Amino acid sequence: MTSTKIVGDQVAQHFLLSSAARSLSLAKVARMSDEEAHDAFRLIRWSETQGAPVCPKCDCSAVYTYQTRKLYKCKACAHQFSVTSGAIFASRKLPIRDYLLAIAIFVNGAKGHSALQLSRDLDCQYKSAYVMAHKIREAIGAPVESGTVAGEVEIDGAYFGGYVKPANEKENRRDRRKTPNGKRRVVVTMRERDGITLRYVFDAEHQAVPTIAAKVQPGSTIYADEASSWDVLRARFLTKRINHQEAYSTPEACTNMAESFFSRIRRAEIGIHHHIAGPYLSAYSREMAWREDNRRISNGEQYLMATEAALKHPVSRQWKGYWQRSVA
Repeated sequence: MTSTKIVGDQVAQHFLLSSAARSLSLAKVARMSDEEAHDAFRLIRWSETQGAPVCPKCDCSAVYTYQTRKLYKCKACAHQFSVTSGAIFASRKLPIRDYLLAIAIFVNGAKGHSALQLSRDLDCQYKSAYVMAHKIREAIGAPVESGTVAGEVEIDGAYFGGYVKPANEKENRRDRRKTPNGKRRVVVTMRERDGITLRYVFDAEHQAVPTIAAKVQPGSTIYADEASSWDVLRARFLTKRINHQEAYSTPEACTNMAESFFSRIRRAEIGIHHHIAGPYLSAYSREMAWREDNRRISNGEQYLMATEAALKHPVSRQWKGYWQRSVA
């Protein structure tokens, strides 16, 4: 059902259905030549110098340009580098246009984009698409990892991952929500109203209290549900509680923005990724926090943000050589 509201005599259209939300054309990116894609990467990575290459090793702007290869050489330290050197797509194997197209496809997914579908879109191995998608997730989530929240902050936790197959016989069935399987973990969010979303993954909700104390600035107002895990926050912050057994929202308190974030992860888990394993829950929640925070800007702006983040993020310790380490 389309989300609309009446403003005067006009029916206000949801932002995602408006023309302002569509400023990126996949067809245009797909039709790029490798030369055009290289120039796009160069202009985005070195935007401060209008696309003039800068050595990633010594920050020298005096470089030689090779005529036969897409390489540069620093005049100061003699370091050879390309447009992706030192960035998260370093040591790439696919054509450079495929990386631009992958980012465009990735940001266009309203609820995420699976690695299997990305591998079909790019006509590459599943392994390549899987690592590429995770590198994009790491890059776009990095800018807020060290951030803090302030003002009115909603706190909540929700459990994800770990599928327990129901027993065949009725008498053998158990409450699967309470059945331990080693993969189910809790995502705790600190969502600043009209601000950013921070999220962290823990084995249990109460383990998040020290992180909340460190990430929420003093003087902030905390909004939380009736879970006993949040009782200790009263000693540090002005805390307003909502009992979800009685109401989802009251004039005094609600955690609807935190619930909206969890709803986005839930839809991605059920409809796109299906079963998110515990070790990778942090990566997927990072992606969904980015999508939730940037849901009101056009897909073209998201594309530029994601590309810039990928080109300015250092080489990934987790994902570089992922399959070469025989990770299953």
